[in-house]
Amino acid sequence: MIVIMRTNATPEQISTVCTRIEDEGLGTSVSQGVNKAVIGLIGKRPPGMMERVEVLPGVEMVIPVDKPYKFAARGSGGGDTHIRVGNVTIGSNEIAVIGGPCSVESEAQITATAEAVKAAGGHILRGGAFKPRTSPYSFQGMGGEGLELLRTAANATGLPLITEVMEPGRVPLVAEYVDILQIGTRNMHNFPLLQAVGNTDKPVLLKRGMAATIEDLLMSAEYIMAAGNMRVILCERGIRTFETATRNTLDLSAIPILKEQSHLPVIIDPSHATGMWELVKPMSLAAVAAGADGVMIEVHPNPELALSDGPQSVTPDRFFDIMAAIRKVAAAVGREVPAATAEMEAAAT
Repeated sequence: MIVIMRTNATPEQISTVCTRIEDEGLGTSVSQGVNKAVIGLIGKRPPGMMERVEVLPGVEMVIPVDKPYKFAARGSGGGDTHIRVGNVTIGSNEIAVIGGPCSVESEAQITATAEAVKAAGGHILRGGAFKPRTSPYSFQGMGGEGLELLRTAANATGLPLITEVMEPGRVPLVAEYVDILQIGTRNMHNFPLLQAVGNTDKPVLLKRGMAATIEDLLMSAEYIMAAGNMRVILCERGIRTFETATRNTLDLSAIPILKEQSHLPVIIDPSHATGMWELVKPMSLAAVAAGADGVMIEVHPNPELALSDGPQSVTPDRFFDIMAAIRKVAAAVGREVPAATAEMEAAAT
């Protein structure tokens, strides 16, 4: 059950509602938004609980939620969460395209990639500064220097920036540089990290763990939201199965399932899902057709020289081709792909 307080609800009224709920043996989690406070109930509600709470002063509505994830679940009559980043609204009728290299390798590399992403119409720049790798001997990223290079490239192109954060202690540092914080597949169950990003005001892109169920993913989103951050973007990036033809198995069915079970936006990462650049375009188009709110694509000016994930990275020319195809599929299913930046939108008109 979720209690939504009125816009003018006082701190005393919010406290009274929490006390009344806790007196009945349940826990509470309060999220204070810009205009309203939302109170989540933790535990099984007793009979008549909704009626007893909805008459309390300051309460606007009470929404029953039977799922273990209270904040992430789609409530009765509830709409979708929209997250505005740069010139695109993720979770709306618009399709967001995120592009960039797996890792920042040099100033020249990230600058060229950022310019290519913008020129093709991409909306958000991605790139790794701190990289979790399976092998301790693989390239681990440029760290703080990589953050500086990413921010410089983002500023130069006017694109918002997303990068992965791996440790709770680094959340404040990374949050200073980026517009979206990313939680990678290996950290989906890093609960202290989820709580740390939940304490920020930055949108969080949460990638599904490689062996996680859809409910596992939504429960991890719940950790972030219970800490107070409601701006969560879910990302399906492929799960580990018995199949060896691709790096992972892209679960396209997760898109409509997540859309039914949750109000949060859903992004697809076809690069990590397939591990093969040849499959990135068809899987991107399939994701848009299936209802995804965006795609995240690895782009590198010289994939054959990439220090990480070269085989799954597309060149700028191929990224341009994918963007053109995405626009056509988006139009066919009643969605739109906005201009990359306000500057480009003004030039088009």
